[in-house]
Amino acid sequence: MTKNIEKLVKELGKKGKKASLLMSNISIQKRNEALDNISALINSKQDLILEANKKDLNKAIKNNLDDAKIDRLSLNEKRIRDIRSSLQDIINFGDPINKILDSKERPSGIKIKKISTPIGVIGIIYESRPNVTIDAAALCIKSSNSAILRPGSESYQSCLALFRCINEALIQAGLPENLIQIIPTTDRSAVKNLIQMTDYVDVIIPRGGKNLVKLIQDNAKVPVFAHLEGIVHTYIHNDADPSMVEKLIINSKLRRPGICGALECLLINKSYYEMHGEKLIKKLINKGIEIRGDKIVSKINGVKLANHNDWGREFLKKILAVKVTDDLQFAINHINKYNSNHTDSIITENKRVAEQFFLEVDSAILMHNVSTQFADGGEFGMGAEIGIGTGKLHARGPIGANELTSFKFVVEGKGILRK
Repeated sequence: MTKNIEKLVKELGKKGKKASLLMSNISIQKRNEALDNISALINSKQDLILEANKKDLNKAIKNNLDDAKIDRLSLNEKRIRDIRSSLQDIINFGDPINKILDSKERPSGIKIKKISTPIGVIGIIYESRPNVTIDAAALCIKSSNSAILRPGSESYQSCLALFRCINEALIQAGLPENLIQIIPTTDRSAVKNLIQMTDYVDVIIPRGGKNLVKLIQDNAKVPVFAHLEGIVHTYIHNDADPSMVEKLIINSKLRRPGICGALECLLINKSYYEMHGEKLIKKLINKGIEIRGDKIVSKINGVKLANHNDWGREFLKKILAVKVTDDLQFAINHINKYNSNHTDSIITENKRVAEQFFLEVDSAILMHNVSTQFADGGEFGMGAEIGIGTGKLHARGPIGANELTSFKFVVEGKGILRK
């Protein structure tokens, strides 16, 4: 069985490599046509997609998946409209490929251009979210990359229904049928084969929980773009507007508690806390949030005393760790110690304070007076994202079509010899 899966994944790699090479002369018009076809097919096959999703949801409920995973797994008419809207946004983008990134003429007379190119074959491994099937495929098609998709078993029927739309759309547009492929098994050994297939796969992008991402980072031979967790902090400075604070914190935590941009730790300046802290905490409790506070915050009725494991923890549910800080520097030090380099924010009326926060906090996304739920490629104007990278090489922050490119140098001259 293991040998058969190894052979299966290797064959997908070969086909993906061949398809990626065939994309070198495919126009942006053709690529956009394929994306438009996907949108139309999703619309016409909506009932089949929702029926497949219902099968996944019934299985997830039977298997006692937690609320955050069930929320990510769920599709409905609105979420399908959002998927189609995302496709239209990607269609409207300019071509990320064959852009002149830099050009110069050297004293020798040679002319050099730095030009954007596709990465090649991208392996995408993801849990729960069926929409990633479309986001990943669309961004790869737009950037002339080939993709091998490996959805989780909990969302397999939903992803397969969406993949059929992609496959049909590629054929309709005259693009290589194997440009986007899906691994036709939920056997876990397929993941190991994919992440070690250096002959055919150029990059792996995992989209899922900490255990999945760590497993891939620890075992991959192919380069990985990823983030482990979304341990998101917000710091409230002493001059923050209380009405703004309340709205931002509630939205950052409660809009969708199970996503990687959800607030997990709230840091409150001591002066602000003395004036407004108790009222804010009680408001959050009344909203159904479990507060795990430090020694100061835990004096409020209904607050649990936090333990050391609550700092630097991704809860992905209606739980929030809260600490009172002496000053801005204390907050910055705490964030840099416990964060996951994903998203962190500050609420302040002082631009200089915000700039210091931006300079000293080491995260891929930094925000000032903004809900952390905006940590999303779609909200950044990318149409969609395959994931959020927290590494410092190549892609950092939301990974969209432009981040799925590399580059090459083109050197021109007229018989120029090197002296």
